[in-house]
Amino acid sequence: MMEMEAIFAADREHPPHERSLPWPETRNGMTVIVEPKPHWARDMRAFRPDVREYCAYADWVEHGACARFFGHIAICGYDLMRKARALIACEIAEGQRK
Repeated sequence: MMEMEAIFAADREHPPHERSLPWPETRNGMTVIVEPKPHWARDMRAFRPDVREYCAYADWVEHGACARFFGHIAICGYDLMRKARALIACEIAEGQRK
């Protein structure tokens, strides 16, 4: 059975637009959690870890901490990481991940 951190590390070996799990990224002293791109989205989103705000990933890459963040009603970066970890834990428990 692969450990959870090994699964996240293996996903980070891919280029950003090919990743399927959220990851932390730091620019200009600010860290965000990047949400992988869903099939229907034009761009990924970067969420502040502990505040319900996000920006477009392209804006984050270009401007870092000066990117324009917008309020989000339900999700912060830590929520994204928590949900991803819970999903992987369920897959491991069900034997879908080895």
